[in-house]
Amino acid sequence: MNIIGNIFGEVCKTIFPIPEEIYFGNSKSSISICTLSSIHLLKDISNSELMNNIALVGRLLSENKGIDSIIHYVNSNPTVKIILLCGKEVLGHKPGYSLLALCKNGIDSTGRIINSSSPDPVLNVSLNEVKKFRSKVRIINKIGVTDLREIINLVQSIKD
Repeated sequence: MNIIGNIFGEVCKTIFPIPEEIYFGNSKSSISICTLSSIHLLKDISNSELMNNIALVGRLLSENKGIDSIIHYVNSNPTVKIILLCGKEVLGHKPGYSLLALCKNGIDSTGRIINSSSPDPVLNVSLNEVKKFRSKVRIINKIGVTDLREIINLVQSIKD
């Protein structure tokens, strides 16, 4: 990330603090949900019976540090094998589409997600960590879906 991006990021954290939130459910479930920027959807899911059927639900707001965090979590958790990607995409950053590009194409020798259209899709994880993540997880692309009932039905269809 360049110096201007770092400064802008720090200013944004101060002016618009966004708490990192993740909610844990059934530790035996192989399904996790990423709501991208949809905070209300995150809250709705965390307060629903769906938590009995998923390992966790969280957000993804950046195409670099956020994806690094997902890779670390998935690689260290033997049960998570599916990420249901839903909610509204983060305008400008497009981390959902970067996560999809990562799973499809991987990273280059500099850590940049291949074919990502995000402004700064450079990861700090190693190539081996990315390979492990890509071989382990399946992403279900439902970007744009914000209806809780539809998400519950999707999880039920995956679970069955």
